[in-house]
Amino acid sequence: MIQSFQKYNPSGHHVDITDASPENEDLRTRLHAMETKAKRLRNQRNSYSDEARSSAESRDGVQAQGKEIKDQINEKMEEQKSIREIAKQHRDRRDEIQNRIRELIGKSRGRKEDDRKSRSSVVQLAETESEISNIEDRIMTDGRLSLDKENKLLKKLKVLRIKRNALLPEVEENSIIKLDLKDLDGSILTLKAEADAEHKKMIEGHEKADEIWNEIKPLFEERDFLRAEGDRHHAIFVANRKSADEVHSVLMELYSEVDEIKNELKEQEDDQKKSIEEYNTQAKKMLTRPSESEEMADSLADMLLSSGAITLGGTGKEDRKRTPSTSLGRKSSRRNIRPRRGR
Repeated sequence: MIQSFQKYNPSGHHVDITDASPENEDLRTRLHAMETKAKRLRNQRNSYSDEARSSAESRDGVQAQGKEIKDQINEKMEEQKSIREIAKQHRDRRDEIQNRIRELIGKSRGRKEDDRKSRSSVVQLAETESEISNIEDRIMTDGRLSLDKENKLLKKLKVLRIKRNALLPEVEENSIIKLDLKDLDGSILTLKAEADAEHKKMIEGHEKADEIWNEIKPLFEERDFLRAEGDRHHAIFVANRKSADEVHSVLMELYSEVDEIKNELKEQEDDQKKSIEEYNTQAKKMLTRPSESEEMADSLADMLLSSGAITLGGTGKEDRKRTPSTSLGRKSSRRNIRPRRGR
């Protein structure tokens, strides 16, 4: 915007002075071009920012779907792990039973175990209970036992019962079948059936775990796809965010240059305004000396007119009373002006 100031002219004319100097016009032209460029850069930056925001929203949406798939995978993996743990327990019980079967087969063939500690708890328990039963039967039925012999049998019976009580918790904990050593073949068949049952349960568990794994595999594929999509959207977000930041940096530099030009124009306008105020103050002072006021007005008006810095924007009261045919030259016109104090 071109600003205009009025200088006070003692001759009665209003002198309009504008700041449309060649230097100002050049600055304003540059300022207009910069503001146009700034608008274009703002639009470009905002476009990049909108693209980045859209990519971020798409990325977040895909990542949310990926998290749901991941939770499903974890849930099924835990279920599969639990089933395989149960299958492992059945396998261990099967192996334990098969070990006992081998012990019984060896005993049925007449093999004796020198080290009773190496035999399983179920065999020891069976032997202990068999021996307890024999002693109890003898005490109850053998009337020829002496008192001393009977006391010895009772002491042995007490030791065997303590041993039996120590073996029972281990046998019960592992669900071991009590064996009757009087029927080794029957015990072996019973243990084989139990081992087969445990083996079947183990197989069923592994089959169920495999079914769950078949359900998990497509989820892995979907998870990987969503992860790749999330990475793709994130890469687009980063690229647009970088472009927006670069344009913003250029825009800030341009704003800095715009501010410099505006400050320079403001300084020029302030200097011009100050000069005009000083001129008006001096002109009003000269009104107290009529002879000098006319000379000063002529001098200043001629100087400003010749430089092209002023335009005549009106006439005084006396000029409006004259007609074109009766107007005099500049000098006689000035002699008819009567400056008034206090104007």
